[in-house]
Amino acid sequence: MAKQTRIIDLSIAIEVDLPSDPPMMIPKIDYLDHESGAEQMQMFFQGLKKEQLPKGLGWAVEFVSLTTHSGTHLDAPYHYHPFMDNGRPALTIDQIPLEWCFSDGVVLDFSKKEDGARITAADVEKELARIGYDLKPLDIVLIRTDADKVWGKPEYLIKGAGMTRESTLFLLDQGVKVVGTDAWSWDRPLPFLSQEFQATGDPSVVWEAHFAGIEKGYCHMEKLANLDQIPRPYGFKVSCFPVRIKSASAGWVRAVALVED
Repeated sequence: MAKQTRIIDLSIAIEVDLPSDPPMMIPKIDYLDHESGAEQMQMFFQGLKKEQLPKGLGWAVEFVSLTTHSGTHLDAPYHYHPFMDNGRPALTIDQIPLEWCFSDGVVLDFSKKEDGARITAADVEKELARIGYDLKPLDIVLIRTDADKVWGKPEYLIKGAGMTRESTLFLLDQGVKVVGTDAWSWDRPLPFLSQEFQATGDPSVVWEAHFAGIEKGYCHMEKLANLDQIPRPYGFKVSCFPVRIKSASAGWVRAVALVED
């Protein structure tokens, strides 16, 4: 029997009015329906009458206002700092090698960790040992926290465990270039980082996992979904090609897992 490839959507939809982003980042979408489209078409086709169109209707168009970090997206090293690899100019999203964005996937399950908890290098090693997998260069490592279960609600911003500088560098040292999480941020949720900084005054806690990219350039996806739907922790492909935006710090992706049944 021939193998069949199942496609699992790992992306969220871009929607208006959801409180799962800070207010300044919530997308805005103006929907122009087919009635409005008919009026627009009359501007392009001089003398055209609405009744000459199918049922008097034209095209539908949407005008979207959002950040490059809205929805499921891939962060480029330029997002973290102007430099990566200890001094090289950081890559922008249009410079990311496409070879990084289609490769073998690995899911590491940290959904039992408390919100705001650290995912340490020791945690990553333990989970890899549990699933019996050795990382290889260009593997795409996906961190499951199950934060996506509350996508669309205000608490999404504080859900899930997060990576640290140490655990991020551990993955990068294995030759990994692209990683991802189903939480809002690759780091621990920002309110937890802020509270710790306020309590200790220690700047090393600020965006520590992102800033690991200064030492070793890498990309991470944020706001993934459905990692629990991938039937096994490895033995599948991930496709996450970003939209090519000139000189940008991130690009939107329709991330999918390709599973052979």
